[in-house]
Amino acid sequence: MSTGFYITVDDIIRELSFDVALMPKDSKTVKITSRDINRMGLELIGPLEHFDNKRVMIMGESENYFLSTLSSEEVYKSVEAILSLLPPLLIVTYGIEPRKEILEVAQKYKIPILTSKETAAEVTGELSPFLNIHLAPRITRSGGLLNVHGEGILIVGESGVGKSETAIELLKRGHKLIADDLVEIRKIPKQTLIGSAPENIRHFIEVRGIGIINARRIFGIGAVKLNETIDMVVSLENWKDEKNYDRMGAEYRYTQILGVKVPFISIPVRPGRNLAIIIEVAAMNNRQRKLGYNAARELFINLGMEYPKSENPKLEKCIWDI
Repeated sequence: MSTGFYITVDDIIRELSFDVALMPKDSKTVKITSRDINRMGLELIGPLEHFDNKRVMIMGESENYFLSTLSSEEVYKSVEAILSLLPPLLIVTYGIEPRKEILEVAQKYKIPILTSKETAAEVTGELSPFLNIHLAPRITRSGGLLNVHGEGILIVGESGVGKSETAIELLKRGHKLIADDLVEIRKIPKQTLIGSAPENIRHFIEVRGIGIINARRIFGIGAVKLNETIDMVVSLENWKDEKNYDRMGAEYRYTQILGVKVPFISIPVRPGRNLAIIIEVAAMNNRQRKLGYNAARELFINLGMEYPKSENPKLEKCIWDI
């Protein structure tokens, strides 16, 4: 599946430590755009009408055994049928030395070949998550992301509402910063959202009146993380006397990010409210709800009242959608 993003063969070599058997062109210019992986398998003998030439190809022990039963001319013809379609990369596993026919065809069509001593299954197990993370659909949005009691809390709100100050208070209380000001959000399989900071502003926080601070240097390495799942969106907004704010929590509210529904709460801001403590409680309450417990439901039952059920949870717009 292509997402419009890419990594290079050089990125794969550096991150996963594969050996280079053949590099007919600059590895930094060879782009990988698909998160899917192909085993050579049936392509060696079968029709190639549905072959996806954007996928990385992997060759294992079974493919090598099959090729060993063929003549040199048959091996060349079989491999050329695949590599002539110009897949971006071939990885030969199990410590197998690529056959000379494969090297000749790959040189002809400028296909890089990497090798690994691990099995095909192990290489796939390492490469697939790497591709899923780096080629996942993504957006960049204004806000802050912290790990609060194990929950990934995305804090959004208008400029000047107090997002960064709240983040600093949470850091002082022992929680972890992932991003401030801008959050890169990626959607990986199983409808999971992963947030991180752009590398050039990672660990920096802007505090009005003070300026830029480095959270890792001030609060220590244990106060920061590189990425975190997004479990809840907290919107900070200036208090409006005419607005009715939720006081029971009986109604579930969500927002959508990259098509994934995420629990959403809105916290009104006014002098005297300790936003850090409120967000801590919100994070713990969200964890309880994921485990099936709802305090509002229990209170209604204790009072002998019927719990108001909502067939269609309310879908809220985030600040960036307004």
